[in-house]
Amino acid sequence: MSVRIETRELSVSFGETRAIKNISLKMQTNKVTAIIGPSGCGKSTFIKSLNRMNEITGKATTTGEVLLDGVNVYGKDYDVVDLRRRVGMIFQKPNPFPKSIYDNVAYGPRIHGTGDKSDLDRIVAENLRKAALWDEVSSRLPASAMELSGGQQQRLCIARALAVEPDVILMDEPCSALDPIATAKIETLIRKISEEYTVVIVTHNMQQASRVSDFTAFLYLGELIEFGTTKDIFEYPKSELTEKYITGEFG
Repeated sequence: MSVRIETRELSVSFGETRAIKNISLKMQTNKVTAIIGPSGCGKSTFIKSLNRMNEITGKATTTGEVLLDGVNVYGKDYDVVDLRRRVGMIFQKPNPFPKSIYDNVAYGPRIHGTGDKSDLDRIVAENLRKAALWDEVSSRLPASAMELSGGQQQRLCIARALAVEPDVILMDEPCSALDPIATAKIETLIRKISEEYTVVIVTHNMQQASRVSDFTAFLYLGELIEFGTTKDIFEYPKSELTEKYITGEFG
């Protein structure tokens, strides 16, 4: 198996507070890696470090390395705009643009220079299909994205991320604002898109992690406690702390 994205001794601090501490982790190409752990353990900070989203606050200090296809994305000449194209992000709450369904998906390709209408039509249709949304919205592409349900909006955000041809999709608790039916659709979609993309998902839902992921990393107080196949983590945890967390003794 090839490694798509890797962290080496990665630490992130906000002022005097170290949110994550010396995490070294390899995330395999075309696999789903789940990041689990109690609230405040550094899960979101960790995945935001993978495409330098923590820098947007202006207060994060990052040390160590994040390698995307073997190249450190924190190198001084690394193109951050290209990084965020290659490593897309899906947030807890759906955040469609206040534009049409069509324009949401076409936005990224337009920014990156695609202007031909037939090309945009193809990209929009192709990625709405990948996001399992085409059948529901194909007859109303000019309608506002804000009219969609929460689950549809989240799938639209996934289609928007896929439209710029990323290598990695980061998902920060993508189902936490959704009902069980919408959650099931997103989980099915995660498994499907991992055939083409590397997926890293933060989730507080143990059942979700066990259903959708190939590998699981357990974080606690900013440290990586255990990492392995999801089956091994959930059925044969090596750390007592991991076992207590996944059996619900704390968290």
